[in-house]
Amino acid sequence: MAEVVLRARGLLKDYYTGGVAQRVLDGVDVDLEAGERVAVLGASGSGKSTLLHLLAGLDRPDAGMVELVGEHIERMGLAAAARLRNRSLGFIYQFHHLLMEFTALENVALPLLIGGISARRARAQARELLARVGLADRTNARPARLSGGERQRVAIARALARRPAVVLADEPTGNLDALTGAEVYALMLEISEQAGTAFLIATHDDAIARAAGRLLHLERGRFTAA
Repeated sequence: MAEVVLRARGLLKDYYTGGVAQRVLDGVDVDLEAGERVAVLGASGSGKSTLLHLLAGLDRPDAGMVELVGEHIERMGLAAAARLRNRSLGFIYQFHHLLMEFTALENVALPLLIGGISARRARAQARELLARVGLADRTNARPARLSGGERQRVAIARALARRPAVVLADEPTGNLDALTGAEVYALMLEISEQAGTAFLIATHDDAIARAAGRLLHLERGRFTAA
């Protein structure tokens, strides 16, 4: 059996508006195996982003557990959760979240520096990653000088910097045109297959979702049958 690198059980999450609770996730279970590519398909507001934030330890569930590479991230303090994310998890956002004052190389090197790798080695590894995503000639460009697709390629390289067991991607092609989005998504699937990194990709695009190895539908806070 393949190793389960990310496991969640019974995730509940409520948000409050004017003192009234709105249930966003209602008892979600999910397993992600090493090297697996899973798409979570759901309309806007279905809870996809909330789910990914809970799985990454960026937010806490009201109930339930999240186990990342065998460790319960939902029980950890902020510093311990951040260290675990740095070692074992990459996150790709819809709007890339690159640091605009840094070059592409510096953005990719940052997780390595935070992880304690020397500046020289971090820069060398960042350069290799940028070449891997087709940006060998854009290492010194700042995000403002990059196209939308190039920014997302930098974000993918950054997410892979620490060779994580898991990458979570929240609508990674949602801010791109159809052709560029398809190219970026194909790159993610290719890297997943080559590196053995597990990808969990939240999307509202049915065509993109069905290119993954497994498809989960999120509706009204629960997974439903495909």
